[in-house]
Amino acid sequence: MKSVELILADETATTQLARQLAGAARPGDVLALTGDLGSGKTTLARAFIRALTTPEEEVPSPTFTLVQTYDCDIGTIWHFDLYRLARAEDAVELDIEEAFAEGISLIEWPERLGAWLPAGALHLALSAGAGTAGRRVRLTGGERWSKRLSEMFGG
Repeated sequence: MKSVELILADETATTQLARQLAGAARPGDVLALTGDLGSGKTTLARAFIRALTTPEEEVPSPTFTLVQTYDCDIGTIWHFDLYRLARAEDAVELDIEEAFAEGISLIEWPERLGAWLPAGALHLALSAGAGTAGRRVRLTGGERWSKRLSEMFGG
């Protein structure tokens, strides 16, 4: 299990991290974004999606729809916001199994999935940092992400 902690000074730094992750992403990857409301989960997801689609891509928060999909050169990106999910089993109705098998999944509030969250997910724990725009992020990845994190951040 590889873990990296970063300080993101502002939204530009969050966008740069998202672009790095998007450049390393492959179909079958799951990125689990945790953090309090306003911690930057949607900002990171939006920048990730725009890095793989177009800079002008409209990326609304899927808070009410629970999932939005985006086509890109390497497949489909699934952006889930599970805050309103009543039961983990309800994620099946969102085609989450298809997303895990074939797409790249960005999941806000992944703890709502319980045991349904794939063991190989890259966990990004976002929290407040210095200043109003600053954030901290801890990236923790298993075997699927360990080498990629080392290549991106050293160590």
